[in-house]
Amino acid sequence: MTFAVHGLAVARGIAIGRAVLVASSRVDVAHYFIQPEETEAELARLQASRAFVAEELQRLQQDMPKDAPGELAALLDVHLMLLQDEALTAGVAQWIHERHYNAEWALTTQLEAMARQFDEMEDEYLRERKADMEQVVERVLRHLKGAAQPVAAPPPRAPRQQDLLLDDTLDVPLVLVAHDLSPADMLQFKKSVFAGFVTDVGGKTSHTAIVARSMDIPAVVGARSASHLVRQDDWVIIDGDAGVMIVDPSPIILAEYGFKQRQGELERGRLARLKNTPAVTLDGQKVELLANIEQPTDTRAALAVGALGVGLFRSEFLFMGRQGKLPDEEEQYRAYRDAVEGMHGLPVTIRTVDVGADKPLDDRRDSAHLNPALGLRAIRWSLAEPAMFLNQLRAILRAAAHGQVHLLIPMLAHAGEIRQTLELIDKAREQLDRRGQAHGPVRIGAMIEVPAAALSLRLFLRHFDFLSIGTNDLIQYTLAIDRADESVAHLFDPLHPAVLQLVAATIAECDAQGKGISVCGEMAGDPAMTRLLLGLGLRSFSMHPSQILAVKQEILRADAGKLAPWAQAVLDSDEPAELLGG
Repeated sequence: MTFAVHGLAVARGIAIGRAVLVASSRVDVAHYFIQPEETEAELARLQASRAFVAEELQRLQQDMPKDAPGELAALLDVHLMLLQDEALTAGVAQWIHERHYNAEWALTTQLEAMARQFDEMEDEYLRERKADMEQVVERVLRHLKGAAQPVAAPPPRAPRQQDLLLDDTLDVPLVLVAHDLSPADMLQFKKSVFAGFVTDVGGKTSHTAIVARSMDIPAVVGARSASHLVRQDDWVIIDGDAGVMIVDPSPIILAEYGFKQRQGELERGRLARLKNTPAVTLDGQKVELLANIEQPTDTRAALAVGALGVGLFRSEFLFMGRQGKLPDEEEQYRAYRDAVEGMHGLPVTIRTVDVGADKPLDDRRDSAHLNPALGLRAIRWSLAEPAMFLNQLRAILRAAAHGQVHLLIPMLAHAGEIRQTLELIDKAREQLDRRGQAHGPVRIGAMIEVPAAALSLRLFLRHFDFLSIGTNDLIQYTLAIDRADESVAHLFDPLHPAVLQLVAATIAECDAQGKGISVCGEMAGDPAMTRLLLGLGLRSFSMHPSQILAVKQEILRADAGKLAPWAQAVLDSDEPAELLGG
């Protein structure tokens, strides 16, 4: 019987294949008490399993294919750090010592306690790191029990009617269906043998979504009970554009999606030919297309689609999941230098760390932060921790000796913050001079993410070389909506008149003063928004590399001069969405 399961669309395209089920990685855990004299032996048994899992993860890193996405290596690093997490190890030891729980029982008890802490976190990205902790614990549990890894190749099966509709029945694509997937599990199948992923859990920033986007394969996450509804070897269609999985499709549906898939592949082929085509509108307006990256290795994907530079290097990904052990100056310098050198002379814009007390860097959380989106985050946290901030500034300035670097400051709103930030940048330069360490010049820019900043543009432009509009936070703060809260997610509207007025005013003021302006939020990577942003005068877009060619196609088809009057009409409308197709 054909049926559909709905989830979140996180990576575009259509995948058709037969299901490889990943059994739930939950391990049946024995619960029993040990004798007091058995405590040390139980701790040793646990330590041996942790060491085995650490070695296993390290081996996966070493054997990783050269073309594996950089996100996988970073996520394996996160798992290795979680494996050594002090809250986990100390908590488990306490259950064994004080309650005399066996190792498996102690491990699951501590996991439950830590899972509650993750659930209380406001930040979506950090909440979803709970899944990483669960996967680490489950790998240890499987070793303690002597269980096999949960991912297994499907058994042979007899041909079905659907096979006749595929070009090659001997090499049928495989689709992975799981409750959740760890990066290590994915690496068990090298060279990306799967055509797509479906998971019961996860969000748009979960590791499965990140990896799927980096591999540019269709994926649906948060599909709830998908892994219980699908049987091993079922035919499955993943519609990554709609966020739907269709199980056991009829021949008619299969043929329809096969056609859509071929059309999508043809379209991607056409887009790929645009890589070396300059992004110029029909009326001769040049447009700069830049890439957003999280890791230095992402520069390969940026260059592969013809990006003219990095418009946003989210440096916070170097800080996350480290259980409070922040990267020092040298580690940051190497990462920034690798990104600069990886772009071969093209500019790299590095945003200073955008985490803080509202986005805790470890499992601990101060309950006093009742509204973390409005708390000590981004530049506020950096200014509250000047030693940490100076470490980062020195690392960025040193990386600038290797190529073009732009320094971007997030979430500024006050003149005092601007003054303190610029003073610390000068101080970092002075410290490097006293050390005799090489550093390079940087252009300094500010993020426009807070309505107060968008309404104080002249102040900002007196101090900064360029501005970058972070539309995700600007929408959140303008409309008073927590974008991680599902109950109000439908109100998160990039086309709200107030949001568009702030974006348009920022672009116009920068143009009037001859200062650079770009958009680096989700709006920049949405082809449906390209014509509007062009009409508003934007000539620099920064987005995930996978979106660059689709946006370029829209630019090549656009006449920016003719779009300007239409864009003004959109701005003047009470219902801009109704005019967007005009």
